[in-house]
Amino acid sequence: MKIDFLWAPWRLDYVKGKRPEGCPFCQVPKEVPSEANLVLFKDDEIFVVMNKYPYNPGHLLVLPRAHESDPGQLDPKIWLKCASAQRLCMQILTEVLKPRAFNLGMNVGATAGAGIPQHLHWHVLPRWDGDTNFMPLLADTKALPTHNGRIYAELNPQFVGFASRLV
Repeated sequence: MKIDFLWAPWRLDYVKGKRPEGCPFCQVPKEVPSEANLVLFKDDEIFVVMNKYPYNPGHLLVLPRAHESDPGQLDPKIWLKCASAQRLCMQILTEVLKPRAFNLGMNVGATAGAGIPQHLHWHVLPRWDGDTNFMPLLADTKALPTHNGRIYAELNPQFVGFASRLV
């Protein structure tokens, strides 16, 4: 039987990497936005970052700076700002990557599938016809057609002036 290998060398950092102390989402916005940390936008209340281990190219996360796990406890002004950021992210992704559709949402709590349940975050996930096939179902493998670095380089210029477009 012939075995095909899908190489994802960037995953080794995750598998072998040291886990940060505390909440990783609280650490990210303290850094200057760069390809290394995948931060596309940040201000005093929210930030937008590329998912380090994306489901699809261009998988973005919109987060409040506030370390909150309960949507009912998030300041309504910040909630609305996050919603506005999600809408703008979809517009940018549509312009740059031309997806056919989106998955948009959040997983609240570990039981619901949140990978980092202690800090609310919304997923903005671009989708294309045929981006789902048998590999994730049968082999627990997702093939991505490009690296995060390339997508970051394409998206980053589109986030200039992002703050002024938030409602």
